[in-house]
Amino acid sequence: MRMVAWMMLAIAAALLSPGAPARAQQPSAEPGRTTGLPTAPPEYGASINIEQAKAAAEGALGEARKNNWHMAVCVVGPEGELIYLEKMDGTQSSSTILAQAKARTSALFRRPSKAFVDQFAAGNAAFLTFPDEARPIASEGGIPIILAGRLIGAIGVSGGTASQDSIAATAGANAVK
Repeated sequence: MRMVAWMMLAIAAALLSPGAPARAQQPSAEPGRTTGLPTAPPEYGASINIEQAKAAAEGALGEARKNNWHMAVCVVGPEGELIYLEKMDGTQSSSTILAQAKARTSALFRRPSKAFVDQFAAGNAAFLTFPDEARPIASEGGIPIILAGRLIGAIGVSGGTASQDSIAATAGANAVK
């Protein structure tokens, strides 16, 4: 039932978009030119440990405190499994669920969750047909955590605007050594 609702929403959005041209996959005009996504996502590495996860969370929470944002922060391992979760006082209740979904999306797909925001905006909603357990969230704030060229986990942040969530998540990912 939920899948049908999502598909109907995607179809309605596509049909109601004024002047939305039909889009087909086109080869790149220039050989070797990138499309904004990495040509090869990072390989998976060993899972982030608890000390690294806490460092990532503290980096994101520090950015949130500095800007007076109320946020939830989630750190997951490479397979999307929960490693660490923290919610600041005053953060909306849904933020813990959203933060975990953003982190899981980034880990499983080896890219920022914003990639799916961009895909949806471009008219590609095919990911809405993925099975529930593999469906990404199209919302900013999920960032892969890469160490020595390998993805060791991901961080998801929720509670602010899309750009605030992304700023805090990036600060958290950059805090991992």
